[in-house]
Amino acid sequence: MQEQKFHYATVTEAISKLKEQGYTHEFSLEGDHLKAGEEVFPVKEFKIVDLYRYEGPSDPADEAIVYALASTDGVKGTLVTGYGISTDEATIETLKNLHYKYQHGQQ
Repeated sequence: MQEQKFHYATVTEAISKLKEQGYTHEFSLEGDHLKAGEEVFPVKEFKIVDLYRYEGPSDPADEAIVYALASTDGVKGTLVTGYGISTDEATIETLKNLHYKYQHGQQ
């Protein structure tokens, strides 16, 4: 399993620092695609470069994960997910597959 290189104090700080490192797209996950504005990308072209997990001080439902994602052709961005967001089964399955690739170092 890969180790996190840094841990930022807040989600906002993590996104800001990742943008400085070239992770400029702000992705949302829709089924098996990532969207950034009007652009749509297949998730299977991306891998998780790093991830940062945050837990709310008093409520586990406040947990969020910031993913640093990069595609095979150099598109880089962030995806933020949280337990407070209603998520459909397809989205959950897609996130599981991204986690699997990350944990096993597959490309």
